[in-house]
Amino acid sequence: MNERMIDHMSLNVADFDAMLAFYEKAMAPLGCTVLIRFGKEVTGHADVAGFGSTKPFFWLAGTGRTHPIMHIAFRAENRAEVDAFYEAAMAAGGVDNGKPGIREMYHPNYYGAFVFDPEGHNIEAVCHKSPEEMGADE
Repeated sequence: MNERMIDHMSLNVADFDAMLAFYEKAMAPLGCTVLIRFGKEVTGHADVAGFGSTKPFFWLAGTGRTHPIMHIAFRAENRAEVDAFYEAAMAAGGVDNGKPGIREMYHPNYYGAFVFDPEGHNIEAVCHKSPEEMGADE
């Protein structure tokens, strides 16, 4: 199976403006910003925003809260990005669900942080690299 198989995904949200503000802050340390935004007048049914660094891969759609809650993990390039994601997400109104750290139960270099977004989804940033792969300054 190709680990890059998923091209993009969408999260339906009840409070589009609040969730957009949360994700703009939480995703910034991972190098992701809103690349595309369309209003209901374009889509015909919902405000939408696409996040990414070169192309949108994560979309918010103001169509009502997604049920059940989801777990979404965003890949970080290094552990500092995971730490920065956690701090930004918490400052943006997230709720702690696991401070940054090693999760050896997954594998020895799994470094992740978990935050509940304002609508209860379990959002994670994770780096799979060993300290050697990241260089001496990580």
